[in-house]
Amino acid sequence: MATLEFDELLSPITCRKSGLQLATTGVGVAAENGKKPKEPKAAKEVKEKPKWGEPGTGKANKEKAKKAKESQATPVKIVETPDGEKKDMSVEMAAGYDPVAVESAWYAWWEKKEFFTPDPAKSKGTCESKRFIMVIPPPNVTGTLHLGHALTTAIEDSLCRWHRMCGNVTLWVPGTDHAGIATQSVVERLIYKNEQLTRHDLGREKFLERVWDWKEKNGGRIVLQQRKIAASVDWTRERFTMDPLLGRAVEAAFIRFHEQGLIYRDNRLVNWCPHLRTALSDLEVDHEDIPGKTFLTIPGYDKQVEVGVMIEFKYMLKGSNDALVVATTRLETMLGDTAVAVHPEDERYKKFVGKELLHPFFPDRKMIVVADTMVEKDFGTGCVKITPAHSHDDFRCGQRHSLEQINVLDENGHINANGGAYAGQHRFEARRTLEEDLKANGAWVGKKSHAMRLGLCSRSKDIIEPYLKPQWWMNCKDLAHQSVMALRDGKLKILPEFHHQTWYHWLENIQEWCISRQLWWGHRIPAYRVVKPEQKTEMWVTGKSMEEAVEKAKAKLGVKSVEVVQDEDVLDTWFSSGLFPFSVFGWPDIENNEDFNAFFPTSLLETGHDILFFWVARMVMMSIGLTGKLPFHTVYLHALVKDAHGRKMSKSLGNVIDPIEVIEGITLKELQDKLDQGNLPEKEVAKAKKGQERDYPDGIPQCGADALRFGLLAYTLQGRNINLDINRVVAYRHFCNKVWNATILGLKCFGADYTYRGSAPTVAPFAWEDLWILSRLSTCAEKTNKAFEKYEFGSATSATHSFFLHDFCDVYLELLKPRFDRDAEVTPEVLADRNVACDVLYTVLDQCFRLMHPLLPFLTEELYQRLPPSPNKSESICIAPYPVHVIAWQNEALDGEMEVVREIVGAVRSLKVSLGLANSARPSGFIRHTDASLQQKLGSLRIRVSRLGLVGDLKVLPADAAAPPGTLSRVVNDKCIVFMEVAGVDLSKELEKLQKKIVSTEKTNASYVAKMEAPGYAEKVPPAVQEKNAEKLEAGRVELAELLKSLESIQQATMTS
Repeated sequence: MATLEFDELLSPITCRKSGLQLATTGVGVAAENGKKPKEPKAAKEVKEKPKWGEPGTGKANKEKAKKAKESQATPVKIVETPDGEKKDMSVEMAAGYDPVAVESAWYAWWEKKEFFTPDPAKSKGTCESKRFIMVIPPPNVTGTLHLGHALTTAIEDSLCRWHRMCGNVTLWVPGTDHAGIATQSVVERLIYKNEQLTRHDLGREKFLERVWDWKEKNGGRIVLQQRKIAASVDWTRERFTMDPLLGRAVEAAFIRFHEQGLIYRDNRLVNWCPHLRTALSDLEVDHEDIPGKTFLTIPGYDKQVEVGVMIEFKYMLKGSNDALVVATTRLETMLGDTAVAVHPEDERYKKFVGKELLHPFFPDRKMIVVADTMVEKDFGTGCVKITPAHSHDDFRCGQRHSLEQINVLDENGHINANGGAYAGQHRFEARRTLEEDLKANGAWVGKKSHAMRLGLCSRSKDIIEPYLKPQWWMNCKDLAHQSVMALRDGKLKILPEFHHQTWYHWLENIQEWCISRQLWWGHRIPAYRVVKPEQKTEMWVTGKSMEEAVEKAKAKLGVKSVEVVQDEDVLDTWFSSGLFPFSVFGWPDIENNEDFNAFFPTSLLETGHDILFFWVARMVMMSIGLTGKLPFHTVYLHALVKDAHGRKMSKSLGNVIDPIEVIEGITLKELQDKLDQGNLPEKEVAKAKKGQERDYPDGIPQCGADALRFGLLAYTLQGRNINLDINRVVAYRHFCNKVWNATILGLKCFGADYTYRGSAPTVAPFAWEDLWILSRLSTCAEKTNKAFEKYEFGSATSATHSFFLHDFCDVYLELLKPRFDRDAEVTPEVLADRNVACDVLYTVLDQCFRLMHPLLPFLTEELYQRLPPSPNKSESICIAPYPVHVIAWQNEALDGEMEVVREIVGAVRSLKVSLGLANSARPSGFIRHTDASLQQKLGSLRIRVSRLGLVGDLKVLPADAAAPPGTLSRVVNDKCIVFMEVAGVDLSKELEKLQKKIVSTEKTNASYVAKMEAPGYAEKVPPAVQEKNAEKLEAGRVELAELLKSLESIQQATMTS
């Protein structure tokens, strides 16, 4: 970010020099005739004191009670605002923060004003550093967003708002994904639940009508959620992957890749889900480690399935008493066995190679013994049954030995006609009956527990079957190589960088991509099979329509008449999602396409690291292949959201939370009612309810969108996973309340007639705290901008939270109050000081709201609009300039002085707490500091220290002064000590605390002495470390001496009392 080499706060002083009249300012301050104002005192809105030192039990209880009261406060009346109109800010601010009232109306106004809709004509040709274009990771249209989506939205929106405020062309394109398998499964379950009908009962056309109806009815929920979270997307460019615009892109991509030979059709083994009756990609299969004998429940089968066992049986050699013992975890596949393989160098079986085997259930089938290096000689019996149609390894072995491929399953997972007497049985029922029959005919050897990995469908949880079926495949090797090189060459950035190895691993070992799915919902494959004239081998042509396909087929065959039928299958959902960064802008129709030419390529792809290969890699490959460009130059992968216990979000655990449930609040009963209305099986509903009762016994309190966003962004400091505790989000609602109340107090300082002149003075009579708060504000701006530049969102929340709470509220506002004392005489000097204070206060509030806007959009818009008039004030904070580091404000000396003050105040407050003094008590005290320059400075700051420390008169003692009589001391550090008058105070607790501190300091000093006296210390330890240890020991000895003096003074005070 750029920095300002000049001070922006110049115009008011210029006005004063030119003789212009300044507005009278101050709470209840009237400059007429030099009289004091007669307005009643304003109520003190910010009651909390700064948290210097350790809070006492009494204070902690007060804070707890206050927060509880805030949570139970009566909702504030919402300002009635016509849709799309600006909220009326003349209404008096409510006494407390209410997120429902604050977050109302603003989003509709932003949208109507088109703050989020850039003009492509004006944007075209903008240099890369001044543009920020991003597409949203399209959520599945199947349901609602959860907190993982909310994190994605919070991150992406904060970046968009920051870039927009930095003056960059900013576009964020929203959209949803049709989610082929997920959507079809949901609708199928609903239809069967309500009507006891399957999709096959309805037919393809009627079923698709039902899916579209369901999408129209439920798709709006996601849009509502995104608006609630304040996603500053351009809704005029909203896309759905089944829209005609994106459908054209899918057709064009398939046809182009097919013409290039990258897409082809082949009869291969696929991952088959019998329950869904579709092929799946490798990434859609979950692999579960089974430790041994286990029973599973799968959909569509009413008995439990035994897995995690190894079954041994034997094949007899024809015309011999010899037998080969084989082992399998999938006994039913033996119905398709066509060979047994042995290692060519295994002496035990060399004599059997080439001989025929007898299949116990198919005696006429040709089965032979083959020699193949795929067999491990030392594993099991050294003999492997070969089922080419039902095992990936066996398929390859079968191709090497020209073995027959016998498919024994149908699409539903039942044994087909090739299974002989077992035809019609469920495959796992056949597993049971085969075991019984093998035992009966003497071929059975045994069964034992066996650890294994089991593939499960990620959607249905059915057991995946390798299944031989013609499918459409895509060769991605060259595109994957180009994607790898893009990262290696630095053209593509992936952050955090520890994800690079995952990228290389996946793409350097990429397999052929099965892109066809046996579904009805999705993009139907634009491929047509020639049925007339009849072909010896299947002939396929592609086209945007049947007419185009017919013409292609005619040309290819050289005939005048052709009949074709379109493939029934649809494309893998990730195929269309992989086109999203350019299909949303109208590709392939790019001629005279303003959006495509202005906004593609995009700038950033932000998403969860779990879909790096699912989606990100495919976008990069397909964009390179179809546009010749990377779809974006940077990928940022955020952490995954888990629950407070570190568990993945799962409906069956009851920990999947809708963001609106956190924004608006929800009772436990309402949470559980939603479970009853969902699609979970009864057993899982009961399990989920128990989880909710444990985690949310009182439901989820209302937090508001701002607190939710701020909390999620703060959590990004955790790394790869976020263990989200809703209670932390509640705490950020209290922070929003603090911002609200502090603003009320600040606005009262301005008075009714104040107008900010555009900036604040630089050479006017600044108070010490004015210069300090501007220095801290500049530092906060520097930290926040750097945080956004580096995608360190947790650092952005930390910087703004710390500044507003600890610098502005705890210090500056406290020191500001005496300057607006209504009882003070209004002299010209007092009036001038108040004018300066108002200018600085306005600057701080204005810039702080702007700094926090990407994090707290609703609250900051509401408060920004309530600031007094200013010639620099933007129509909306959305488009106001983002604050930057101002070098002229930076003041390290002041920062250092404030650190000294903070330490002293912390010691004074801690001493008060340890003595059990009431918060209202104001005992007098003394400060003794050995640094001459700081001693002098503390003399000028002692009244401020007294106010912040909640004590009475403070005096600064000479460096060699003795402890004042009747006082108790507290060591601040090795150079400073404070004393407090303790007449009539019980000192027993302080004595006990001090004795513990002395013991601790003695131990620390002794450890340094032991280190320094250890043999070889002088030779082995680096000089710099030796010097540092010596300094620490000396400081510890000085501190111990002061502690012993304090002990002596307590003992004397105790004896005196």
